Amino acid sequence: MGAATIRPRALGYVRVSTEEQEESGLGVAAQISDITNECARRGWDLEILMDLGKSGKHINPELRRALDLLRAGRADALVVTKMDRLARSTKNAADIIETAQAQGWNLVMLDVAIDLATPAGEAMANMLATFAQFERRMISQRTKEALAARKRDGKHNGRRTAIPAELLNRICERREAGESFAAVARGLSEDGYVSPTGLTTWQESTVRRAYLACKEKQTTEGSK
Repeated sequence: MGAATIRPRALGYVRVSTEEQEESGLGVAAQISDITNECARRGWDLEILMDLGKSGKHINPELRRALDLLRAGRADALVVTKMDRLARSTKNAADIIETAQAQGWNLVMLDVAIDLATPAGEAMANMLATFAQFERRMISQRTKEALAARKRDGKHNGRRTAIPAELLNRICERREAGESFAAVARGLSEDGYVSPTGLTTWQESTVRRAYLACKEKQTTEGSK
């Protein structure tokens, strides 16, 4: 007898908002059906994870669990029917794609033909990343303009950070020890810390903003 074939394990992620759930249960059934059919066609074992009655504004509990399982190597692929089931914006979707590529698992989005295991699917992912970079730059430009306007009006530009105090202190300590923002971001990613967007891939810009928020807090407390 030959050795048993190990089938890839996929996680199918299903999400509906409260409004969608109230209107009809068909949204859930349709997503499960599409994901199940796709995984059967590919010969993948499948586990369905669902966040029901949840918006896409945050990384919801079952999506977080899926990302943790994939990061730990306990699953091989994440399958969703539509990009908006997974992420609220192109930027957030691109962050998850970047995480998948860095950690070596596959991501399949049926509506936009993204499949990181195929050249065509990877090309689509790269196009999405390009649009996400454009989106980031536009947001950054608008933020700079808004902050400049507030400064001209004599308003305070400080803002709260979603990063826990303990982690914020680590960022400050590593930066003041001489590490670059990029190096600090790599360290946080390698150690598996979750970023404010719910991912384990940290961006240099996120670390820079966190460091500036930390220093501003220290300055404010020191002047009291």
